[in-house]
Amino acid sequence: MSIVKINVLTVPSEQREELERRFASRAGAVESSDGFEWFELLRPVEGTDRYLVYTRWRDEASFQAWMSGPMKSAHQGGGSGSGRPGGGAGRGPAASDSTVWTFEVVQQAAPKPGAED
Repeated sequence: MSIVKINVLTVPSEQREELERRFASRAGAVESSDGFEWFELLRPVEGTDRYLVYTRWRDEASFQAWMSGPMKSAHQGGGSGSGRPGGGAGRGPAASDSTVWTFEVVQQAAPKPGAED
């Protein structure tokens, strides 16, 4: 059963552009990880200063393998910038707080073939 990890990042308004730039610089870093299924960076529109980083994984073991391998390496200077709120060489955090929520996918739906927007 797939799991969803949502990293809730509190980002001051003056750091929003930096956070998005850091994630953009790491595009492609997670997509080849075993068990990875989906990623979205969700920008707040109104009423909050929290970004949501949505990732979906085949299982908890796949997520943990990524956390202890490629993600950890990138955030310790093993990659070119990190996409992480505090990552990147010589840069402070773009986020002032981070919390990870975990969910199991128990129901899902997709558009029917031929459905129009």
